Amino acid sequence: MVQVLHKGDLFADYFQIYLRDEADPDLPDDYADDLLERRLMVGPHAIIFHTARNMTVPVRVEWHDRRPDPDLDAYQHVVEAGFDCPSGKLVLAGMTDYEPDAARLAVKAGPLGVRVNFAGLDTLSEDELDGDDRYVVQLWPGAQPEGVQVLKAWLVD
Repeated sequence: MVQVLHKGDLFADYFQIYLRDEADPDLPDDYADDLLERRLMVGPHAIIFHTARNMTVPVRVEWHDRRPDPDLDAYQHVVEAGFDCPSGKLVLAGMTDYEPDAARLAVKAGPLGVRVNFAGLDTLSEDELDGDDRYVVQLWPGAQPEGVQVLKAWLVD
C-alpha cells in the first residue's frame, strides 16, 4: 500500500531539501565531496537531498508499509539510507523555508528507511534555471543499514 504524504513544489535553495524529525532540529552537516556526489546526507534524525537546480522543484513523498522494490529503470539516480523519527512527525522543507509553515508529515514513530529517486536530471536548461527534474521520496518503517547506499548513480560529465 502506498500513501502520498506530500505532492507539491518546494524551493530547493542551495540545491537542498530536508526531511527531519519534528522534535530534533539538527540536520546533517558533513558536506564532503563523496556525500555530495551521492546526493543524500544522513543524520540520526534527518536527511538532506541535493537537487539538480537551485529553484522550485516538484517533490512527492510516499509512505510504504514495507521497503518497496526499487524501480531503477524509471529514475536516473536512486539512493537510500535510514534515520530515526521518534516523534512520528516529519518536517519537509527547503533550506531557507520558514519552518513554521513547512509541511508536517505523519509517519510511524521509530526507525525509517528512505529512498530518494531522481528523474529528469538531464533536462536542465543551459543556465540550469529550468528543467523537468523531479524527486520522489519513499519512506517505510524499519531499521536500515548504516550509511548511504547508492542503487543507481547519475554521473555528470
